[in-house]
Amino acid sequence: MTISTETTGPSIAGEVYLADVRRKPRRSGRRRGPGSASERTPLAVTIVKWVLLSLLALIMLVPMYILVISAFKPQADIVLHPLLITPDMFTFDYLWNAITSEKFNVVGAYGITLLFVALVNFFCIVLSAPVAYVIARGRTRWHVLLLVVFVSGLFIPGQVTLIPVVFVLRVLGLINTIPGFILFETAATLPVTIFLFSAYLRTIPRDIDEAAALDGASRMRAFWSCIFPIMRPVVATIIVLNSIGVWNDFVSPQIILGPGSGIYTVTTGVYAAVGEYSTDYTVLFPTLLLAIAPAVVFFIIMQRHIIGGLAAGATKG
Repeated sequence: MTISTETTGPSIAGEVYLADVRRKPRRSGRRRGPGSASERTPLAVTIVKWVLLSLLALIMLVPMYILVISAFKPQADIVLHPLLITPDMFTFDYLWNAITSEKFNVVGAYGITLLFVALVNFFCIVLSAPVAYVIARGRTRWHVLLLVVFVSGLFIPGQVTLIPVVFVLRVLGLINTIPGFILFETAATLPVTIFLFSAYLRTIPRDIDEAAALDGASRMRAFWSCIFPIMRPVVATIIVLNSIGVWNDFVSPQIILGPGSGIYTVTTGVYAAVGEYSTDYTVLFPTLLLAIAPAVVFFIIMQRHIIGGLAAGATKG
């Protein structure tokens, strides 16, 4: 009897425990009624988010829409019906007149601006990449201080430095010249480029540097041959940001190059095409469309490189 009691006791207790557990309702956060607060709150947040995004999209897209349709309408329809375009209004004549205008050489402005974009990107990458490599691989506080010095340039508006830059370029004899403008634009792009390069380089293992050193490569040879090819995502990001910045810049070429130099970028050419005492919208809107269209298309095609380069620098390694 003793053996029977010892063997059956735990079994009966276990059955009672299991029965008690089965009778208790399961408490799970996944099962909630359709009207619970936990479901209403995310839905409300989603609705508010989409409403705000839609309003922001309208704020940005409506001016773009007006610009595009106004490039193909006559002056009277632009003034009387700014949001409307019909087949009888639509014409390519004004766009063609802007392309062939004597006041604004679109082809020449495209060529000069593309030259500036290419040169600024080249000098910016060649100068900032080694500096960022030294900062990222440095182990002392002086390297951090050097990074802070460069990054502090991000907090100085470019318009504030224009007047001192004009005096310096005038002393150097580079005012109203292409080299002076390239020098200024390159210096303006260095802070953000060094910041992004150094952040990305810190995610690359030092084992690559050590392996290159064992093979007899110098630090600069190791950087350009082994490290720099790995930086393609962040390099693409820098190229996109710098290209759009140089293409859309108006104040710098207007002041540094000046109308007297005869050198017009896309943005300064638009300003030159506008009349002094009156504005002809059939000239202004087609010229603006020609100026911004390449930048918009380039950004739409390359925007994934911006996100990919920044994300790779944040998560790599």
